[in-house]
Order: sequence, then structure tokens, then C-alpha cells
Amino acid sequence: MTTTQPGWQLDEIASIGRENLDAEHVARYDEKEDAGAAGEVALLRSLGYGDESVVVDLGAGTGQFALAAAESFGRVVAVDPSPVMLARLRDSVRARGSSLEVVEGGFLTYEHDGAAPDIVYSRWALHHLPDFWKSIALHRIRSMLPVGGLLRLSDVVFSFGIDEAGDRIEAWCAALGADDTEWTREDAEEHVRDEHSTYSWLLEPMIEAAGFEIRAATYSEDRFLAEYLLTAIPDAR
Repeated sequence: MTTTQPGWQLDEIASIGRENLDAEHVARYDEKEDAGAAGEVALLRSLGYGDESVVVDLGAGTGQFALAAAESFGRVVAVDPSPVMLARLRDSVRARGSSLEVVEGGFLTYEHDGAAPDIVYSRWALHHLPDFWKSIALHRIRSMLPVGGLLRLSDVVFSFGIDEAGDRIEAWCAALGADDTEWTREDAEEHVRDEHSTYSWLLEPMIEAAGFEIRAATYSEDRFLAEYLLTAIPDAR
């Protein structure tokens, strides 16, 4: 069923990032980026999730995590707004004979059917939304989860002060251009300029306001990446 969105609703396709609609980029994405899927699945299993668990992966992309998760958990739903990403993911599902469910949608539009998820997972996707819409997305995720449910969130998050931003971002762009990965300085510059990564000291109050307890927060040494384990808590209102 198609739901008509109000005129003020953010267009997630328009906000998804140029590269995620580029077939050449998507075809090479798995060579450029390793989601560490095996480690992520192992982490979730170590927390007690298993064969009966329901997992929703928001911003699943090419499905590195979702495909691995589908081999370990009861039901896994991969959600992404990019038709280009989803075409590649559906090819992978067919090739593997995977039980993974693939849904076109996003943080602001996905409607979950069936038993509530035990885990919502999102890696390097929330930054495509401006901060106002991040707060809406986090609230929608919280409404999807039962009390005690888990949000595993990883993203580009700046855990430094405003006075450090210029020097740190310049150093990050220079380092990315000099390393031996396929990511370039231009990729980093485009990310900072055109996407919506935010500060940890802005994101974390949004997380708590949406109804989550920050169970664990880990920041990369360069203070550009953050990984969170977030637990859905009862509505205090």
C-alpha cells in the first residue's frame, strides 16, 4: 500500500547521496568498503540474540551485514531507498538462495510488518539525513522496538569541538587522499560538504530524547566515527 507523504516530508532519494545512485560506484562498493559483517553478527550473538531474533537493517546498501545476519538470525529485513543498491542486493539474495527480505524504503518511510524487531541495525546511513530528520528517524526506530530492544548504530560522527573542526576535517581529507584505499580526498570533501554528519554532542541528546539509553559508545581514534549500542527504554512521559 502506498502512503501519500506530506509536502514538507524530506525526499530520502534526493538525500541519499550522489554515489549511492551511481551504478558504477554501487558495483564497486563491496571492494571499497568492508562493513565488518562477521564481527557485527558475532557481537549481536554474544549479546544473546540468535535463531529466533528479528533484525531490521536500515540503510542496508549492498547488504554486507544483512546477508551475513540472515544466516544467523530468524528473520532479517534489509531496507534501503536506493533502487540501484537494492538491485545489486536482490541479485546477491538470488545468487545465495538467501532468506533475506529486501524492502525499498528508508528511515522515514519504512513500515514494519509482523513481530517487532529485536534489533534495528544501521551502519553509515543516518548521516544522509539533516539533524531534524535524524531525530524523526530515531523516534520512528524507537516506536518499532519493544522496551529492551536494541539499536546498533554506527556512523560518521564528529566527537570533537567546533574550534577543532577545521583542522581536523582538513587532516581527515588529506589522510584519506593519501592512503591506499579507493576512497579519495574528493570523496571526503563531498561527504563533509554535501552530507549531514553531525557532532556526538548533538546526536547523543537526540538519541536519548527519542527514548534510548546509551548502553555503550565507542569513538575512533581520529574522532570521526562512532559506534553505539542503544537500548529502548520505557516512555517517561
